[in-house]
Amino acid sequence: MMAQFVDWDLAAATAGALGKAGPRVSYDEATDVVADLRRLTDEAAELVTSYTGLRSQVSHPPVQVVDRKDWAAINIAGLREVVTPLVSRLAGDKQPGAITDAIGSRFTGVQAGTVLAYLSGRVLGQYEVFSSDPGQLLLVAPNIVEVERKIQADSRDFRLWVCLHEVTHRTQFTAVPWMRGHFFGEVQAFVDASQAGSEHFLERIRRSVATLADAVRNPDSRVSVLDLVQTPGQRAVLDRLTALMTLLEGHAEFVMDGVGPEVIPSVDQIRAKFNRRREAGTPFEKAIRKLLGVDVKMRQYAEGRKFVHGVVERVGMTGFNKIFSSPLTLPRVEELGDPDAWVARVHPQAV
Repeated sequence: MMAQFVDWDLAAATAGALGKAGPRVSYDEATDVVADLRRLTDEAAELVTSYTGLRSQVSHPPVQVVDRKDWAAINIAGLREVVTPLVSRLAGDKQPGAITDAIGSRFTGVQAGTVLAYLSGRVLGQYEVFSSDPGQLLLVAPNIVEVERKIQADSRDFRLWVCLHEVTHRTQFTAVPWMRGHFFGEVQAFVDASQAGSEHFLERIRRSVATLADAVRNPDSRVSVLDLVQTPGQRAVLDRLTALMTLLEGHAEFVMDGVGPEVIPSVDQIRAKFNRRREAGTPFEKAIRKLLGVDVKMRQYAEGRKFVHGVVERVGMTGFNKIFSSPLTLPRVEELGDPDAWVARVHPQAV
């Protein structure tokens, strides 16, 4: 059996040790938050289905309300499920331990744990697709409480607002049964597009993880992590992944802002305060966001929402939903800034 590329147990231990404690809440408060988030998730699910016309085609587990340590552990389990088979395939017939000796699984485990410890204090929610089929919805209660306190938002309104976004992601993956497999296929294609030998490719991954971890400790570096792992072939795959993620994030933003005014009285104040918080931050935080790709994700929110709005404006929600018919109807990266181009390709009769 091949030795591990990452010491996953050490990664989990590192994330748990370095992760910051959440805001102070009493036991009764914590119990109420968990119950509230579960109830609001169910409410959001009905609202999202009604607004989008998308309905889950598969059964899915109920929402998991987690703390920061649990969030990191679940993501480590998911990464283990994806990375281990890829490393085994890349290793080919090499002797067990040959790649690991060169890379250092314990070193990579510490670095990965450091990155996840940082992210565990930032993520409000996530639809995690790696560790199970069709995936699981996670809400990070300490982070939600911390943000709603910082921006002085109405608790019920802010929690429902967050649930709308994350439930939309769950709906995307459960109402479109091929979505998860397509996403995994693109990740596989990204690996296959590496032109270097497997050890060189894995070494670039290790250096990328190390760069992220070093950035958490020292934000002076301005190197893009993607610059470390991409080959020309991978950039083509990355364009497709970027288009897909921009669509999914923009769709979630469009839905939460479309549903919000009807059911969340303070949605305008929440959006304004939350956007200011997104854009603010110390030089350290801004550098970390750049290296972790958070800035890219922020642009995806805005660009994707504008694209979805443009398409719905032209062909309606039912016409927009044709985007989920197959991978061929997903937007191309050049169409994200030109909704007319997507409409002309997929709805030529509407032009």
